[in-house]
Order: sequence, then structure tokens, then C-alpha cells
Amino acid sequence: MMTSQRVTLITLGVADLDRSRKFYGDLGWVATEEQEGVTFYQINGLVLGLFGLGPLAHDQGRPDAQLGTGAMSLAQNFATTQQVDDAFAAALAAGATALKAPEKVFWGGYSGYYSDPDGHVWEVAMNPFWPLNEDGSLTLPAGAE
Repeated sequence: MMTSQRVTLITLGVADLDRSRKFYGDLGWVATEEQEGVTFYQINGLVLGLFGLGPLAHDQGRPDAQLGTGAMSLAQNFATTQQVDDAFAAALAAGATALKAPEKVFWGGYSGYYSDPDGHVWEVAMNPFWPLNEDGSLTLPAGAE
């Protein structure tokens, strides 16, 4: 039976699709599918999409909406602090804006934040309490709070 507790597609509204394609490409992401006005990336069991802000608002049935960003964050977890630092540096080199440089944090891990060219916030982190699977995916340990 298919669980209702799942996400299959995350779509980010972007002001300039070509700029966003270049940014994510510079991070090493390879598009799985590109159509007029939208790009999709297959990532560990789900898909990330980039979609122009105006067309996304129209697709949502609210063509006059002014879509915003920043009220949530996406995260990539890594196995080591060095991998976090490397990912943060790669994002900045690709054109990201540094929000918080990676550092030891109160909950016992190591993390930093950057925003992509459209202001979508990404966290890069190493959580010693959440070991990663070999493919980089995350399965919370039994009893994790």
C-alpha cells in the first residue's frame, strides 16, 4: 500500500530558468528531463523541478499571485564536515549567496546555509546522529526524535 507520508516532487519557482539551470549544472546536477519552461532532476527517489515563477503561479490556478521564497529550506546532509565545507564552497563558486558559513551548531552537528540565485535556501549539514545510507539518502534511525 502506498504511504501518504511521502514527497515525490519538489518544484522551485525561478525568475530566470536559464540562470537556474546553469547554477544547478555548476553544482554538478544533471537534468533528467527538460521541457519548454521546466527542468527536472532525479534525486534519490524524488524529483526536483525548476519552473518559471509566472508559469508556476498560472499552473497553480492563481496567475496573478506574486510567488516568494525563503519560508522553508532544503537540505543536503553529508558524512563529514569537510564534505559540508566543500559543498558550501562549490555553491558559492556557482553563484550562491552565503547566508551562514558552516560551523558547529547547538544540536551537536555542523551546518551552514546558502541561497540559490532565486533566494531558495539550502542547508548543508553533517549530523552525527543521522548516518547516511551508501547512496547518500537518509533514513532516520529507529527512535530518532
